[in-house]
Amino acid sequence: MVGMGTIANMAAIIIGSAVGLMLKGILKQRFRDTIMHALGLAVMLIGLSGALQGLLKINQEGIETTNIILMVISLAVGAFFGELIDIETRLEHMGEWIKKVLRVKGDTGQNFVEGFVSSSLLFCVGAMAIIGALKDGLSGDASTLYAKAIIDGSVSVFIASTLGIGVFFSVIPLGLYQGLITLSAKYVEPYLGERLISNISCIGSVIIFGIGINMIFGKKIKCGNLLPAVLVPVVVEIIKHFMR
Repeated sequence: MVGMGTIANMAAIIIGSAVGLMLKGILKQRFRDTIMHALGLAVMLIGLSGALQGLLKINQEGIETTNIILMVISLAVGAFFGELIDIETRLEHMGEWIKKVLRVKGDTGQNFVEGFVSSSLLFCVGAMAIIGALKDGLSGDASTLYAKAIIDGSVSVFIASTLGIGVFFSVIPLGLYQGLITLSAKYVEPYLGERLISNISCIGSVIIFGIGINMIFGKKIKCGNLLPAVLVPVVVEIIKHFMR
């Protein structure tokens, strides 16, 4: 059944977050801080490895760089429009609204918005979210999203154990994001070549690296405002198509 991959992904995050919330009541603050820093390092390495795959190419002569200019332009243009729209603040307002509606207060509400925004970005940005949702929508093959569900569910345990219940509600933007890609897969698939998906994944991985920095050092980078950067390679491909 089309869409089962995203449903499984959401269910895994909900279960993982519930386990993490139970652990939060057991773990002392110093354990939570160390776990968050460890996760930040892991996320940074995941982002770095994905970015390097798109930026480095191995041939008979050695290693050469590629797509550097595209990455710089994508991040600069994406940051401009992201800041113009102020996506990060809108995500934070969404988190605050959910917190207010549910009347989450006290220790339970601590770090609610940070947990919601950070986990939403982490679970939505990346190659598996895009490729998995496309495969699910085109052929009903949800194997990639099932694998992503296991990863996200495991990560959500540790994030929820440090940042709390906000992680639980990251399933809302995840469901909308992956669900939209799945439903529109048949319409956009003819325009998504391997090179374009690779470029989108590369830019997304750079943003994931930024999320890892924030997890370790606090909010230093507005990663939400960098999200439009992943659309710049699409615009570049369209321009190239009409220039042929």
